[in-house]
Amino acid sequence: MASTAETRVKRHLIALYGEEQAEQVLPQLQERLSRFTQRNPGLQAKARDPAGLLTERDVFLITYGDQVTEPGRRPLVTLTEVLEKTIAGIVSGIHLLPFFPYSSDDGFSVIDYTAVNPALGTWADVEHLGRRFRLMFDAVINHISAESDWFRAFVDGDPRYARYFITVEPGTDLSDVVRPRARPLLTPVQTAQGEKLVWTTFSPDQIDLNYANPDTLLDIIDVLLFYVEKGAEVIRLDAIAYVWKEIGTSCIHLAEAHQIVKLFRALLDAVAPHVILITETNVPHEENVSYFGSGRDEAQLVYQFPLPPLVLHTFHTGDATHLAEWAAGLSTPSSSTTFFNFLASHDGIGVRPVEGILSPAQVEAMVERTRRHGGHVSYKTNADGSRSVYELNISYFDALSSPTGDEPLRTQVRRFLTSQAVMLSLAGVPGIYVHSLFGSRSDPEGVQETGRYRSINREKFQRRDLEHALADPTSRRHQVLYAYLDMIRARTSHPAFHPNAGQHVVPPEATGSASLFVLLRTSRTSGQRVLCIHNAALTEQPLRLDLRALGIGRPGAFQDLLSPATYSTTGHTLELNVVPYQALWLEAIS
Repeated sequence: MASTAETRVKRHLIALYGEEQAEQVLPQLQERLSRFTQRNPGLQAKARDPAGLLTERDVFLITYGDQVTEPGRRPLVTLTEVLEKTIAGIVSGIHLLPFFPYSSDDGFSVIDYTAVNPALGTWADVEHLGRRFRLMFDAVINHISAESDWFRAFVDGDPRYARYFITVEPGTDLSDVVRPRARPLLTPVQTAQGEKLVWTTFSPDQIDLNYANPDTLLDIIDVLLFYVEKGAEVIRLDAIAYVWKEIGTSCIHLAEAHQIVKLFRALLDAVAPHVILITETNVPHEENVSYFGSGRDEAQLVYQFPLPPLVLHTFHTGDATHLAEWAAGLSTPSSSTTFFNFLASHDGIGVRPVEGILSPAQVEAMVERTRRHGGHVSYKTNADGSRSVYELNISYFDALSSPTGDEPLRTQVRRFLTSQAVMLSLAGVPGIYVHSLFGSRSDPEGVQETGRYRSINREKFQRRDLEHALADPTSRRHQVLYAYLDMIRARTSHPAFHPNAGQHVVPPEATGSASLFVLLRTSRTSGQRVLCIHNAALTEQPLRLDLRALGIGRPGAFQDLLSPATYSTTGHTLELNVVPYQALWLEAIS
């Protein structure tokens, strides 16, 4: 480890443990890094300009390892074959949701961080997928399964694991702790030393790790380095905001949590500089973007959590005002940081991130519409014991279009695709959930089977059924997938959609319609521009834009990147009627 990297690492260790303990931990850490570089001598040579780690060509698909199955074959093999057939060469990366042995929460209660769930396949299967796509792995390191060897050793009284978990004395005041779930914070566990109350932020089966113990940190660093060796180019730090606990505080976003992320970044910069960190913090925007740090010392990517509920609100109301005002204020601290834009994921649609952006009445309107569309609502417990809405549980397709309605499928598909076009047009890297790519509706039977609301958007496919639907041009899945792929092709082929390319959001009052979400993307290198126009309404909307106000010259016409259509201008003005739920990405052609 070079002296500059060692200085960074030591600084973070001192912030976590004090100078004396940091001096003891540093040699152990250096030994681990030395062994890693000896095993992987080529990784340090993968260093690139940090601003070039992600480009307009990067789009990630979010999927489970057993998302597509067929009799007699390993699911990871089947998944790879289906993805090679449908999206290879169009989508660059795969966020493979936790594929480790687990005991609950569809993979997010990990039993063994270093094994592939044998029900899914093998490490060779994962590495084969990585030869076709960039891979994102989950580091589920806030907690570990109650069935893990680590926790069983703790229960059995093994002194090595005595401090790997957090125990709390009965009667301790924990009222300041932020609760992301409406469940007890502490779980009683019978151990060799008697009953202990252990800290369980998310569920009794997900036991929080104790990072105040340096040995815990060192073992987790081993896990992260192992993931890099297995092909991870992006590491997702799940629930990282809760990773450090200190009684008497909120136990979320503590300074030590940021120090841990910065330490991971410093280590990876030293031994695997091609690897990107992304933080998953489903919280209001200002707290979320704090994980960028200075722009050079913490996460390169953060999830754009306000986007899903804001786009949903926009298409529910046909009013893009709140979305435009929010998007106009977006920025990142450096050219090596950007947003991970998404509209749906394996979790629900979180509403906490729009606190202060949408009013309680507007959030409640989304809640009621979700219920009318067959979805569910999850709650969190507040410090005063009350409950508030945490997330909406429904497929994004059904959140926009009622499954019991009498709308034509064509209208539903257009609405859905235009919502996705909004996400694809924004500065950042797109993350597309597999059920969005394939136009899935909600799965109420999944909720009945598991008793968990999130199962409504976690249905698994049988390969034969999926391929049959995709071969049928009249099916919803076919109509969504192939139009979606066309939008991705348009995005990934144009430098104006680089994650850090310029972005100017046109205020709705300057477009002539509050239903239009309009933004201008400008290439950092060539200066090429794309004017992105999205109609969130079921009615035709007039657009009138002064091109001089956007710094655009006097083009004779615009070419739509999403269709063969061209649009002429009148002097310095672009005037056209945008049909219901239409997306236009216009580039000047003369």
